[in-house]
Amino acid sequence: MELDEEERRSVIRQLIASTLRVSTPLIFAALGGMFCERSGVINIALEGMLLIGAFGAAVGTLVTHSPWLGSACGMGAGVMLAAVYGLFVIRLRADQIVSGMAINMLAMGLTPFFCKILYDVTGSTPSIPIAERFQSAPLYLSWGLVVFCFLWMKYTPTGLWVSFAGEHPEALGAAGIRVNRVRWAAVLVSGALAGMGGASLSIFLSSSFSRDMTAGRGFMALAALIFGKWKPLPTALACLLFGFADAVQIRLQGVALWGGQPIPVEFIQILPYLVTILVLAGFVGHSRAPKALGTVFQEG
Repeated sequence: MELDEEERRSVIRQLIASTLRVSTPLIFAALGGMFCERSGVINIALEGMLLIGAFGAAVGTLVTHSPWLGSACGMGAGVMLAAVYGLFVIRLRADQIVSGMAINMLAMGLTPFFCKILYDVTGSTPSIPIAERFQSAPLYLSWGLVVFCFLWMKYTPTGLWVSFAGEHPEALGAAGIRVNRVRWAAVLVSGALAGMGGASLSIFLSSSFSRDMTAGRGFMALAALIFGKWKPLPTALACLLFGFADAVQIRLQGVALWGGQPIPVEFIQILPYLVTILVLAGFVGHSRAPKALGTVFQEG
């Protein structure tokens, strides 16, 4: 059935709105990953920080009846998990890839455990009333944060400290700046932003926390970060690309494209992940990571 002009415009508007909404958690998580990796610390743990942030925000909102206080709880949960990650990779100098995956598995185990303790279920938290959820604030906040990060990284001394910690840590240390202190701050900020990304999942895009609701978004945020060459504006645009793929797969579910039969939903749901793989396969070789990314810096 062919759509008329007004219906086509309506579909386009809905698709754009959906793209902006579903890309919001990715933008928060990718910006958090940018701080961490620009300082020289690989952050594979974004998935776990997103998940614990989503849980903390849902619980906080249910207790305080305020999405702002709930999102603060989500950010706090992300910071606490990031502190554990920083302890291992900065203080104890553990392998950053292995430690990041361990943090992800820890978050996947902790959230149903705490759900069981608090609500006697392991699947999800109780539903949050619509009046106590965000309507559009995280969307505007995420793009305001993109502009802020661009200006901060480029024009402030502390922004340059983060860049030098990942590019030339020896030069930064020679200038009297504590490199590991900069990296600690970057890791904690990464946890806070990822926690806010999780909050936008549970109290903005959804009405509750559900088990494993991040569904790989932390890794998609990492892919957007690589695609965006560790820069705020290109990274945000990459998040929009992945958000568009997610919005399209939501739109295509149940749509009959040939013979009156809809495409199996399992094939449609892999679209965002397929786009992620194709982007990484096609562009990862053209992105230059910070020179000291993944290296341990031993201060004298």
